[in-house]
Amino acid sequence: QVQLVESGGGLVQAGGSLRLSCAASGRTFSSYAMGWFRQAPGQEREFVAAISGSGGRTYYADSVKGRFTISRDNVKNTGYLQMNSLKPEDTAVYYCAARSERGIVVLPMRRDAYYYWGQGTQVTVSS
Repeated sequence: QVQLVESGGGLVQAGGSLRLSCAASGRTFSSYAMGWFRQAPGQEREFVAAISGSGGRTYYADSVKGRFTISRDNVKNTGYLQMNSLKPEDTAVYYCAARSERGIVVLPMRRDAYYYWGQGTQVTVSS
């Protein structure tokens, strides 16, 4: 069982930056792939980025590529999403998610591929 708690959301002006954190419980954090998703009002939850257990592989949605960076610190059991050059369309509730790396070849983008979810943190980008 893994429990995830996000933090770091807030209100920022367009062009600004935020860093989200995802603190995970459990002793085998490094064996879990992590993902970040977001959900804007009235929209489906969408994939943002994913990272392998070791941190050696990452994958991004086209909409955030070059602006967002996913990373993790397995000693601190924490994942991060650094968000730069924020745009109003990045406004959403951001969720971190995790799943065991067992059985996967490529980092998953589908919501149903992840077993564990945090409660979400609100990011609002003003124009």
